[in-house]
This record gives sequence, structure tokens and C-alpha cells, in this order.
Amino acid sequence: MTQVRAHCTLYVAITPPKDLMNRTGMHAALTDLIFTPELDLHDAVDRHFSPTYQQRTDGEWSNREQFVEHIAHLREIVASGSIEIHDEHHDHNRYADRHTVDITKTDGTTVRMEVYAFGELAPDGRFNRIEEATLMLCGPDSDRNLGRAR
Repeated sequence: MTQVRAHCTLYVAITPPKDLMNRTGMHAALTDLIFTPELDLHDAVDRHFSPTYQQRTDGEWSNREQFVEHIAHLREIVASGSIEIHDEHHDHNRYADRHTVDITKTDGTTVRMEVYAFGELAPDGRFNRIEEATLMLCGPDSDRNLGRAR
């Protein structure tokens, strides 16, 4: 007689605390901000960024108003694009990711940027602060500062 042992795997669902269940991420934020032009700019910003949002890109700080100006500029010059998240980490109110953005501009030129982002989430799950460094992988030198252009 042969005995067979069954192995069972137990899966446990872990539910994050309620204050973190609706947190945003970079893919959703950039998709709404840049690649969904039919979504009102201020609605997109309000969806993902707190009223006191601040951003530092390649050493240059922007307040929320300056950030909105930056996104409005991008919406004028970007025809299409995509974002790929390579690494993403949430730890309570802390956020970090490494992502690549591919953009085709309205003039037909293309840009590929790799971004390293570290941030803090507000209690409601929206970004309160992001500090990021960008690396242009492909594109004209004139677009090297695209991550903070206004």
C-alpha cells in the first residue's frame, strides 16, 4: 500500500488600514495628469495630490501651483505616451518608485525618461511631497529638463 501526503497552502488576505486603502500611485497619477487629456487638469491634480503638495525635481522645488503649470505645459506638448513602473514600494505614508516614461510630442519627437521618485502620502492617500531625479535615456538635449519644464 502506498501512502500519499497532501500538501495544502493557506492564503491569507491582508487588508491595509482604511487610511491607506485609497492611496494613489505614480502610474495612476501620471496617466490621469498627462495621458488622459479629456480629464480636467484640476480634477486630475485634486485626485492624486494634496492641497499642500510640493515637488523637487532634479534639485528644483515647485509648489502645487507651479506643479500645475508644469503639467499644463506637458499637456500642450505631449501627443501620447506610456509609463512603466519597474519598482514600487509603499510603507505606511512613504512611497518610492522607479519608472520609465515614454513620450511622443506633438512635433513628432520622442523622449524616454527614467525617474527615481521618493514621496510622502497625506492621510487621505494622495501625494503630499515627491522628490525625484530624472535620467533622459533617449531624446533631444532640448528635452533634458522636461521633468520640470513650465
